[in-house]
Amino acid sequence: MVATIWGAWLAIATAIASALAFNFFHIPPTGRFTIAEGENWVGLVVFFVAAVGASSLAQVARTRALEADERRQEADLSAEMARLLLRGGRLEEALPPVGQRLAQALGLSSAAIELKAIEPGERTVVFPLREGSRQIGTLVLSAGEDEAMLKRVQVRIAPALEALLAAALERDALQAEVVETAALRRSDVIKTALLRAVSHDLRSPLTAILTAAEALKSASLSEEERKELASAVTEEAMRLSRLIDNLLDLSKLEAEAAEPRPESSSVEEVLHAAIEDLALPEDTFKLAVDGELPPVRADATQLERAFANLLENAYRHSGGHPVSVRARDVGGRILVRVVDRGPGIPQAQQDRIFEPFYRSGTDRTGHRGSGLGLAIVRGFVEANGGRVWVESLPSQATSFVVELPVER
Repeated sequence: MVATIWGAWLAIATAIASALAFNFFHIPPTGRFTIAEGENWVGLVVFFVAAVGASSLAQVARTRALEADERRQEADLSAEMARLLLRGGRLEEALPPVGQRLAQALGLSSAAIELKAIEPGERTVVFPLREGSRQIGTLVLSAGEDEAMLKRVQVRIAPALEALLAAALERDALQAEVVETAALRRSDVIKTALLRAVSHDLRSPLTAILTAAEALKSASLSEEERKELASAVTEEAMRLSRLIDNLLDLSKLEAEAAEPRPESSSVEEVLHAAIEDLALPEDTFKLAVDGELPPVRADATQLERAFANLLENAYRHSGGHPVSVRARDVGGRILVRVVDRGPGIPQAQQDRIFEPFYRSGTDRTGHRGSGLGLAIVRGFVEANGGRVWVESLPSQATSFVVELPVER
């Protein structure tokens, strides 16, 4: 028992003390450390040898149990470090928790992992972490740790940490390549869509303008026909201007250059300005504003551009019916709901209609649109701290809801 708990040397000392006590108290003549009979000498020797043998075996079992416990502890520590280093996120943010967990598991005063080479100091001991011949980091411990623990860290902990750190760095590199590849692919998609928009959507109004301009040269036109052609030129020129403005707005949003200039803005005034910009008949939109709406802290120009695109989109799909626009204060948030009586939007398309260049279908005039308006709506609304979503069912009305924070 003594060997199992405290080690073999103390067990041997206990065996010697036990033999002496047995001799003193039980072997005649008692009360003295003398042995009269030879068989008692043999008994004491056998007793002592058995005690030494049992102590040695117990010491070996104890040592192996301690080593097994240390191995289990190291395996648990490696699994925990792997979870922290390889779970995703930034590697720099995962290193401090790994150092804390390592120090806690091994009973160290402190432990830190750095992704650079560090020279040892008076109060620190460093273990370089390498991948092949390249140093990928440094494990920094306190200089006050005992030599056995430092040896254990160097031989058994540092190699496992090296492998995990190398895997985490490789994962970060692969993830960066994936992100870069996705960005390049998205850039190619946008470029292709932009070229299509330039080649088709810009050419259509230009063709209409040129055709009308050539027809205006004819001397046989009546005054009514001349007015119709002039109106067509104006309408196509405005359409071309809006398309160019949308392309410029989208390029700013994609480049994250559309930095808003927030100010106290009236949603009602912004909606009126957006309706005026569209220059549509007065009965096209039915605007209803509940009471005195509190102001919002946003860039009024960007909100006006967003609502102009949203209202134009609703008008093109309304089937000739008036578009309902309602603004109200709901629990400290301004909700603007734009409702048209068009054919509705299928559920499968509702998640994609805010993507740049995505076209859900033709409007009542047969025009498919450029696929830019709703992407600009979402970009400008979210840039000003709001959000936008759609509520629609096929063959039913479609509602676009814009939520904006109230200025406090």
